[in-house]
Amino acid sequence: MTAAEEEAPARGNGGGSEGTLELRDIVKTFEKPGQGQILVLDEVDLDVETGAFISLLGPSGCGKTTLMNVVSGLIEPDGGTMRRGGRDVSPDDLSLGYIFQEPRLLNWKTVAGNIEFALEARDVPEAEWDERIERYLEMVNLGDEGDNYPTRLSGGMKQRVAIARALATEPEIMLMDEPFSSLDEITARDLRQELLDIWNREEKTILFVTHDINEAVFLSDYIYMMNTDGEMFARRDIDIDRPRQYDDPDIAQREAELYTEFHEQVVD
Repeated sequence: MTAAEEEAPARGNGGGSEGTLELRDIVKTFEKPGQGQILVLDEVDLDVETGAFISLLGPSGCGKTTLMNVVSGLIEPDGGTMRRGGRDVSPDDLSLGYIFQEPRLLNWKTVAGNIEFALEARDVPEAEWDERIERYLEMVNLGDEGDNYPTRLSGGMKQRVAIARALATEPEIMLMDEPFSSLDEITARDLRQELLDIWNREEKTILFVTHDINEAVFLSDYIYMMNTDGEMFARRDIDIDRPRQYDDPDIAQREAELYTEFHEQVVD
């Protein structure tokens, strides 16, 4: 039985009607100087259910980002399939937005200019740019920063711009690769809550990479757990009512349970 089949599917929060994105038996190897072929993803299965918040959880170097990049099309797998609605699909068939660990803003462009750059790249009609920029900057509480430059923004504000930029292209699926890991914990907590508010309001599907168990439990509908051998060893549903609070004992208990499981699988 695969990790994707281990537990009953968690229900998403709405969204589109295309159905679950199903990755099966994904394999990826890389050539490493002096070591030959290194297996990074070992027949990995992943279900990305419409409208759900899904986390990929595991230690650094376990293949989480590689799997995310397979979904996005930045990396081509050596084997496996991607299907949706009963047919084979490629990343080009998907409506995706990608938010990286670092904001990757263009410092010589204004905040609004950074979003315009993404809209132009996605062939969004120019007549829609102003409305989208205003809407999504307001959504991340940066409505007055359109004419400012990234170099004048704090780390948290830069990441908010990156989120607004991705949202402005109006993707169905948001890919987020440890977007809060370089922020202080107070700012990260604020942004996690803002992200959940946006997710709930906009009915996006989010695939989120993290090595932080507490973060994964707080955010997710369900979590896929990876080990250092490139294997997906479990899927775990997070059946905690929303909205969630950081001091909820249920979150602490679920975090402790997952930590114990990780310790058995990864450390031992």
